[in-house]
Amino acid sequence: MTFAVMTIVLLAALLHATWNFLVKSTDDKYLSMSAVVIGHAPFALIGILFSPLPSPESIPFILIGSLLHVGYQLFLLASYRIGDLSQVYPLARGIAPLIVTVVSIAFLGVRLSSFELVGILVIATGISSLSLVRRADSRRSYQAVFFSLMTGGFIAAYSLVDGIGARLAGTALGFYGCLSLINAVAFAVIMRFLRPGTIGKVFGRNGKLALLGGGTSFLAYALVIWAFTQAPIALVTALRETSIIFAMLLGIFILRERFGPVKVIATFCILLGMVLLRLKL
Repeated sequence: MTFAVMTIVLLAALLHATWNFLVKSTDDKYLSMSAVVIGHAPFALIGILFSPLPSPESIPFILIGSLLHVGYQLFLLASYRIGDLSQVYPLARGIAPLIVTVVSIAFLGVRLSSFELVGILVIATGISSLSLVRRADSRRSYQAVFFSLMTGGFIAAYSLVDGIGARLAGTALGFYGCLSLINAVAFAVIMRFLRPGTIGKVFGRNGKLALLGGGTSFLAYALVIWAFTQAPIALVTALRETSIIFAMLLGIFILRERFGPVKVIATFCILLGMVLLRLKL
C-alpha cells in the first residue's frame, strides 16, 4: 500500500468516526441512522451525474452490496438495544478485517507479506481489546458476542463485495453512487414500516443532520471504495478500522470519557499495526 493510499484511507477513517459520533450523540438512534443513510441520496446522485456509469458486470455486486449495507445498518441498530454497544462494536470492527483477510487469501488468491499479515492481526487485536473497557452481565455478554459476529460478518461481506464490484465497474464513484442510492431507498422503505414516522422526522426537523452526517458518511466510504481499487481489500479494511482511534479521541476530548490503560494498550497496538502495514518482508 502506497503512502498516498494510506493517507486517503486514514482520512476516510476520520470521517467515518465523525458520522458515527453524530449518531452516538443523539438520543433516537433510529432517527439519526435514518438521517445519515437517507442523507447519502443527494450526494449519490451527484456522484452518478459526474462519473461514468459502472460496467454491466458490476450490477450484481451493486445490488448485493446495497442489501449487505442495509443488513449491516439494521443489525447495528439492533445492537443498540442490548445496551452495551462499547462491547459489541469494537469486536465487530476487529473481527471484520480478519474475515476479509482469510477470504482474500483462501478464495481470491491475494498474497500478503508477513509484515502485512501481522499488521492486520495486531490492528484487529487492538480494536477488539476495546471491548474489555466495560464489563456486562453474562446474559449481555452472550448477546454481545452474537451481535459482534453477525455485525462483523456484514462488514466483511460488504467490504469484499464492494471491493470486487468497484474494480469490475471501472469507476469507484459511479459504483458507490448507484449502490448508495439503492441503499438509501431500501433503508427508507424498511424504516417506513419498522418505525412509522421516522422518515417524516428526517425531512421535517433533521435535514441538517441528514446533510452533514450523510455527506460525511458518503465521502468516507467513497474514499474507501476508491482505495479498494488501489490496494488489497484486506489491507484497506484493516486500516479503515483505525477509525475507532478517532472515535475514541472524540469521546475523550468532547464527551470527557476516561482514557484508561486498556485504551492506551489498544491505541499502541493499532498504531503498531499501521506501521507494520507499511513494511515489507
